[in-house]
Amino acid sequence: MKLLTIIARVLLGLIFVFFGSNAFLHFLPMPPLPQGLAGLYLKAFLDSGYVYIIGGMQVIAGLLLLIGRFVPLGLTILAAIVFNIWAFHILMAPEGFPPALVVTVLELFLLWQYRSAFAPLLKP
Repeated sequence: MKLLTIIARVLLGLIFVFFGSNAFLHFLPMPPLPQGLAGLYLKAFLDSGYVYIIGGMQVIAGLLLLIGRFVPLGLTILAAIVFNIWAFHILMAPEGFPPALVVTVLELFLLWQYRSAFAPLLKP
């Protein structure tokens, strides 16, 4: 199980470092913005510069997972990001669910593996 935890941690870390870095380096081509509410949301996201904040948080959290130090902190940051990914796809762009499912499964698995770090948060 320890090997599976390391694989999941590294994979999730790489995903978020890669896609978070794209906010700054633009190595992936930007597809045209979708029509409707999703396009308006993404336009505001890009034009306001908020994409840099989220990209930076993705890189930081991904690096914490890759380094293996402060993994619970990295998972906490990514939990908020994964929640927002789900909210975006549920409310505005349902076609993007497969990648959201992958990161959610990895996140939930790692949260379970590191549950002892989160146990004090759940005490009444």
